[in-house]
Amino acid sequence: MTSESKILWTPSNDRASTSTMAKFERAIAEKHNLHFLNYNEMWRWSISELETFWAEIADFFNLKFFAPPRKVLGSREMPGTDWFPGATLNYADQMLSRADRLRDQIAFVSQSETFGRKELSWAELKKNVSSVAASFKTMGVGKGDRVVAILPNTEIALIAQLASASLGAIWSLCAPDMGHIAILDRFKQIKPKLLIAQDAYKYAGKMIDRSDVVQMVRTGLLSLQHYVHVPVAQPCSNSEKTWSELLTKEENFKYLPVPFQHPLWIVYSSGTTGDPKPIVHGHGGIIIEGMKQSLHQDLTEQDRFSWLTSSGWIMWNAQWVALGQGARVVAFDGALNFPNMERIWEFVSEEGLTFFGAGAAFYEGCIKADVKPGNRFDLEALRSLGSTGSPLSSDAYDWIYQMVKKDLWLAPISGGTDLCGAFVLGHPAMAVRKGEMQCRALGNAVRAFDEKGNELIGEVGELVCTEPLPSMPLFFWGDDDGSRFFESYFGIYPGVWRHGDWIKFNEKGGSVIYGRSDATINRKGLRIGSSEIYQAVEGLIEILDSLVVDLEFLDHDSFMPLFVVLMPGVKFDNVLKDKINLTIKSQVSPRFLPDEIIEIKEVPRTLSGKKLEVPVKKLLMSGKSQKVVNRDAMANPDSLIFFFDYFEIRKVEAT
Repeated sequence: MTSESKILWTPSNDRASTSTMAKFERAIAEKHNLHFLNYNEMWRWSISELETFWAEIADFFNLKFFAPPRKVLGSREMPGTDWFPGATLNYADQMLSRADRLRDQIAFVSQSETFGRKELSWAELKKNVSSVAASFKTMGVGKGDRVVAILPNTEIALIAQLASASLGAIWSLCAPDMGHIAILDRFKQIKPKLLIAQDAYKYAGKMIDRSDVVQMVRTGLLSLQHYVHVPVAQPCSNSEKTWSELLTKEENFKYLPVPFQHPLWIVYSSGTTGDPKPIVHGHGGIIIEGMKQSLHQDLTEQDRFSWLTSSGWIMWNAQWVALGQGARVVAFDGALNFPNMERIWEFVSEEGLTFFGAGAAFYEGCIKADVKPGNRFDLEALRSLGSTGSPLSSDAYDWIYQMVKKDLWLAPISGGTDLCGAFVLGHPAMAVRKGEMQCRALGNAVRAFDEKGNELIGEVGELVCTEPLPSMPLFFWGDDDGSRFFESYFGIYPGVWRHGDWIKFNEKGGSVIYGRSDATINRKGLRIGSSEIYQAVEGLIEILDSLVVDLEFLDHDSFMPLFVVLMPGVKFDNVLKDKINLTIKSQVSPRFLPDEIIEIKEVPRTLSGKKLEVPVKKLLMSGKSQKVVNRDAMANPDSLIFFFDYFEIRKVEAT
């Protein structure tokens, strides 16, 4: 990547000058007499003057405090940064702050295969949140209690999440297609009081009954005191509460003031060992990061916003950035390719979307299916297009401008579950260059480091953040001494956040992500730890050991092979492969089925017995072992011979 990458789109003067980013910059100039020559100057100011920058974000977007903060930063050290000490607020209060003024305008639309199309006005959304919050209170749900759900991306999850937040309860969500073991691995750690679950969903025209999974989850969660049933396939028993019952209360709605860093929700992102990491985000950090994010997405009350997302992906949480700016959020719940890959573009046209986002894999799928949305659908309203989840290929940039729309701002982002935000993303007043993300986010001191902690320009390095962000996790649930949290982000570069991505910056701040630098499995934007796959696969009596790696290649499809060591006497055939796939599908998720299953004699391990996932991944992406693993530190160095041979086979097949 160079600064001379081909320009594919340039904003008009009107679009650039009327953007939310331009208005914010003018406000800073007027208030502080600061005039930036270019965006990089503004970015450098935002990361050097952290307290002033974040105070101005709060002021510009009218962050609603019940009690004001004593200051912006109590401590600047990472980890342990203390943001806005003394302040109280509430996430639900901020999200619904426009509800009375926008009363009859549409706040949320859901197009669901299961339920059809539904609309909620701002008044209806606020009323439903109020009723559900009152119902939760009668069940004894209060500040600090955990409310969990197994729900798709429809209005039910949004209402329940806002109701939980309004009470100071802590929300956590899993998608209905996840296996019961994967769900329990998450929810058991946080000991929830209340579970809300939908017993079935429709996907690609077929009804998928999940009532057995829900029952196994209910049985496995010993802390549960209440269950709310969203019936689709099964009728409710007389002893069960139904979702519809929670919507009938008339209440004088009040939000509970909570500290800026009070837990809001728990999301999950896995390392390579142990249970999924229960990442706790705070009310204030998520609110103010969302406000900053809306500058980079240029969102206003006039927008109709949709991001294709499962309820198990962090983009489910991130889509509420648009709601916080008064935009209409439009959710899609169903198969993206049913009856074909044109369905989503029909949806974009039907809803008159102004901003549409999806995982990079969706656009790549459209290219393969030879979809030409601009020729088939009315996309007049569409102004902005987003992408994330995995690197967007250069071919996809070309396809978007050739087959979707020429006058379109393409703004890919890259961030993560860990911070519910983006490190690198778009700018509505900058040119779009082929293959590049436009800029580093304001307030995000993001850089590329080499192994010794030196900054790199024009070379691939580790994505790091050298200053704190308000939306960085408060802690991991159950990590009482903070050791797991520290090792996850700060164990490599003390005092510096290491994110686990490879990135390259050019001298102008444009960037390209090259995939994960660790062993996390990233399938179309959804991430889990390899340990979850090992738990399922190695639970089979036929399997002695296993190794899985996710090979992300820029401008090529991701490829995930699973290597298995068999018990003595076991035959490696299609019957066993089918059994392995079925086990992963039922216990983890069909999203994480391997592209190939290969028998090996032994898994490469360190002298202490740890699986060498990252070195094997690097070897399979480069064919070189001397730079990725010290053979003297291995218990079985000859085990690498197989992977050299496998690399050569894959290289021939790829060409």
